[in-house]
Amino acid sequence: MKKTLLSVVVLVLLVSGFTMYQAEDADENRGYLVKAGDMAPDFRMEFTDGKTVSLKELRGKVVVLQFTASWCSVCRKEMPHLEKEVWLPNKDKDFILIGIDYDEPLEKVVAFQKQMEVTYPMALDPGAEIFAKFAHKKSGVTRNVVIDRNGQIVFLTRLYDRSEFEAMKKKIDELLR
Repeated sequence: MKKTLLSVVVLVLLVSGFTMYQAEDADENRGYLVKAGDMAPDFRMEFTDGKTVSLKELRGKVVVLQFTASWCSVCRKEMPHLEKEVWLPNKDKDFILIGIDYDEPLEKVVAFQKQMEVTYPMALDPGAEIFAKFAHKKSGVTRNVVIDRNGQIVFLTRLYDRSEFEAMKKKIDELLR
């Protein structure tokens, strides 16, 4: 009996320790499947104007992928800052900021862009297939992926944290020098 009880206690401790390790790992990665230093996975995207481009075709530019959705309140909070502080000052440089809308139809994305008064390009992500190359599908939007001219991921954000946003802007400025 004592041996069985001891075995159960050891098993419970092992399982709970493993579960805690998984939770800490998930928190540390913030739902991302990629990390800074990885090469960005290639994909093809369609913009709201019907044009298409692959990420690989954007090599030579600093790229920011902003994963967003019309139903996301934090995205709505962040987008005016992206427009004013990231897109407008850099749009005439070797730079592109692309809003990638999480699984919404064209009409909704066009209306969302107009409502938010952002001029940076927006792309569609049917089935969140592009999103799934960077993060777990259920991990939530409002994330930015900064990619250098060679296609390497150099900075990742999650949610809208002002200090993290400022660090992202600093990284973009460094890459554009």
